[in-house]
Amino acid sequence: MDLTTKSTKGYTEKHKGLCGFINLCAICVFLVYIVVKRLKICQMKSRILCLFIPLLLFACKAKKKDVNSNLPFFTTADFTPRWMDSDSVSHYLSPFYFTDQDGKTITEQTVEGKIHVADFFYTTCSGICPKLTKNLGLIQEAFKNDTSVVLLSYSVTADHDSVPVLKEYAELKGVISGKWHLLTGNQDSINTLARNSYFAEKTLGQEKGVDDFLHTENVLLIDKHLRIRGIYNGTLPFDMEQLVKDIRQLEKEE
Repeated sequence: MDLTTKSTKGYTEKHKGLCGFINLCAICVFLVYIVVKRLKICQMKSRILCLFIPLLLFACKAKKKDVNSNLPFFTTADFTPRWMDSDSVSHYLSPFYFTDQDGKTITEQTVEGKIHVADFFYTTCSGICPKLTKNLGLIQEAFKNDTSVVLLSYSVTADHDSVPVLKEYAELKGVISGKWHLLTGNQDSINTLARNSYFAEKTLGQEKGVDDFLHTENVLLIDKHLRIRGIYNGTLPFDMEQLVKDIRQLEKEE
C-alpha cells in the first residue's frame, strides 16, 4: 500500500464522525420545521427557521474545522497517518548531538519547542541532492523571518563533510546560519537517528543494514515536541508547496 492509499484510508476513517454530525444537523432542522408547522405560527415559523438554520450550519462548519485542523502523527516505519490525541503518541525523536556548518553544537534540545524540517544529503552528491537543496531553499525563504521554524540537513558522508566543507557548501547554496543547520558528526549516530527516529528510508520498499549507504529524497516535518507530522518527496515542487501549507497549519495547532 502506498502513502496516498494510506492517507486516503486515514482521511476516510477520520471523517466518519463528521458525516454523522452533519446528518444529525439535517434531522434537527427537519424536526424544528415540523414542530413549528404544527404550532401554526406562520409568522414566527419563518423567523425561527431563519435564526435556527444558520446556527446549525455554523455548528456543522465548526465541527468540520475542528476535525480537519490537526495534522496526523506518524508513529511507525510504514508511515500510516494516525489522527489521535497527542497524549497517546509514543514515538519521539531520540536524543542527538551533532555539529553544524558554523561549528555550533546542535542537539534535540536546540529544536525542541520549534518546528523543524529534516533531510539527509551529502555535499558531493550530483543526483537528487542539488534539487533537494534547492527546494529546501524555498522552505527557508518562506519562513526566513519565522524563528519558530528551522531546517536540519544531516550529512550521510560525515567523514568527508567536515565543518569547513559544510560551511563552503552553505555559502554556495545560500544557507542562512541559525535558520538552516547542515550537520555532521559520528556517521553511525546519524544513520541510527535517520532510520530509527526519522524512519528516513523506510518508504523506499527495501531494508538496509546499519552499514549500508543512506540516501533518500524524503523530507520530514517534525513538530515542537519532536514528533513526526509529515513526509514529503523533496524533489517534487508540489510536495514542497504542501509542506509550506502543513507548517503553517502546524503553527496554528501548536
